[in-house]
Amino acid sequence: MSLRFLLPLLALLLPSPAFAWWEYGHYTVARIAEMRAKPSTRAEIRRLIARSSVLETPDCPIRNIEDAAYWPDCLRKLKDRFSYSFPWHYQNVDICKPFDQAGACRDGNCVSAQIERNAKLLADKSLPVRERVMALAFLAHFVGDLHMPLHAGDRGDKGGNDFGVSYGLIAGRTNLHSAWDGYLAERGISTPAAGAVGILTDLPLDQRTAMAGGTVTDWARESWEASRTYAYGTMMPDPCGPKPEGRPVIDEATTRALIPVIRTQIARGGLRLGRLLDEALS
Repeated sequence: MSLRFLLPLLALLLPSPAFAWWEYGHYTVARIAEMRAKPSTRAEIRRLIARSSVLETPDCPIRNIEDAAYWPDCLRKLKDRFSYSFPWHYQNVDICKPFDQAGACRDGNCVSAQIERNAKLLADKSLPVRERVMALAFLAHFVGDLHMPLHAGDRGDKGGNDFGVSYGLIAGRTNLHSAWDGYLAERGISTPAAGAVGILTDLPLDQRTAMAGGTVTDWARESWEASRTYAYGTMMPDPCGPKPEGRPVIDEATTRALIPVIRTQIARGGLRLGRLLDEALS
């Protein structure tokens, strides 16, 4: 096959970044949360979203809870206007030392602290509607971020951004963060039973209730442990040992083994976000 015909075919086979934790994962977490929230909570979410034009971000519209959950990532295109919020998406807690959230959350500039802060802002009906709509979007997004393991723990490599890997034969040279943020997330969420309904249906009712419990610190520790055990632990015999030479390959067998982990993290994020929304709005 000539190169001019082969290249467009390969482009069709590449996983699209639009269907990843960047968007797809946040949409799914938010959708699970909305499905699990009380009717009165859903009504209040719709009321706030109907006023989302007060944010004055027409390039990043919010038409539903899924848009709200993606909005804080969309803000990156607005550059300096919202740059203060960029450190709020993660916390680099060293997986090779005892869990220390406080050290990674100085001055509240981390994802855990911002989940707690925005939950309080959302619940405060004395605030201007603009502040509460913004808090809704930040809360929906940051709960999703906390459940991506490499937003919660790393080994001094910027959440795996400096850890080179190859994702099978399609993605080629990438890094551990992007593999989890994108390609693995897409596979996990799209594996049947797919999407928010499928992921939720796979969970027994009593397990859903148990998953929604705990504190933000509990959830952060859990994701930090997942970062060590699964994100790094599947790439090297010792997650805290020397980095492997070359680029480890996330092959099909590894991907299939990680799909249940991804789906569990998405379910946890959605169920916990639903609980926080109920607490703030009902």
